[in-house]
Amino acid sequence: MINENTPTIMTRRLILRQFEAGDAPALFDILSDKEVNTFLPWFPLENMEQARSFLAKNFLDDYGKPSAYRYAVCRKADNRPIGYICLSDAESNDLGYGLKKEFWHKGLISEGAKAVTERIKTAGYPYITATHDVNNPHSGGVMKKIGMAYQYSYVEQWQPKDFPVTFRMYQLNFDGSRQRVFWKYWEKYENHFIEEGL
Repeated sequence: MINENTPTIMTRRLILRQFEAGDAPALFDILSDKEVNTFLPWFPLENMEQARSFLAKNFLDDYGKPSAYRYAVCRKADNRPIGYICLSDAESNDLGYGLKKEFWHKGLISEGAKAVTERIKTAGYPYITATHDVNNPHSGGVMKKIGMAYQYSYVEQWQPKDFPVTFRMYQLNFDGSRQRVFWKYWEKYENHFIEEGL
C-alpha cells in the first residue's frame, strides 16, 4: 500500500522510501546481525519467515495509517535497504533508526534522519523525541546532528530483553521552544536524573 504522506525522499547519497514486500531479505540482513541488534528493542531475526512477519507488522501494515513515517534507508547505487528510520505513533513522537553494520560511522543515518525530520516538521508535528542507551553514544551523536537537545536520563527494565538500561532522552521542538519537554519517561521511571555537560 502506498501512503501519499510518506513520499520518497532523495538526499545526496540516499533514497528514503517506503518498504516493499520484496525487502524482506534485506531487512533480514540488517536485523539478524547480533551486533546491530545490541541496542535495538527486539531480538535478532532468526529466519526469513520472521523477517517477512517483522516487515509486515512493523512497516507494511502501518502504511494504511494517515501518517506513516516508516522509511527504508537505501543507497542510490542499488536502492536496497541498508537501514530504517521511523517515527512512532505514540504521544512521544519517538524517532528510531537502525543501520547495517558495514555502513556505520559514515554519516548515512544522520543524512537520512535530517531529511525525514524536515518532512515531519513540514507535516505539522510540534516536536520529536528520541532515546539512546548510554552505552551507545554514537546514536546520541545522530540526535545532536539533527538538532535535538538532551533533556534527561532514566533507567528502564527494558523489554522484551529484560535487563536495566539507562536511556538519555533528546527532544527537538520545531517551533524553537526550549520550554516544552516530554516528561512521560521521567514520570514513569522512578530512577531518573539529569546528566551535566550533555
